Amino acid sequence: MGRKRTHTPEETVAKLRQVEVLTTQGETVSEAVRTTGVTDQT
Repeated sequence: MGRKRTHTPEETVAKLRQVEVLTTQGETVSEAVRTTGVTDQT
């Protein structure tokens, strides 16, 4: 099993904003999340 990596609050906010931008550009949430490097399970 891999080591858990804890993201800083700033990293989390940046990823959420990136997903928000991608979804407003027409990508599905799943595609946008994968683009940011986060798995669907996370």
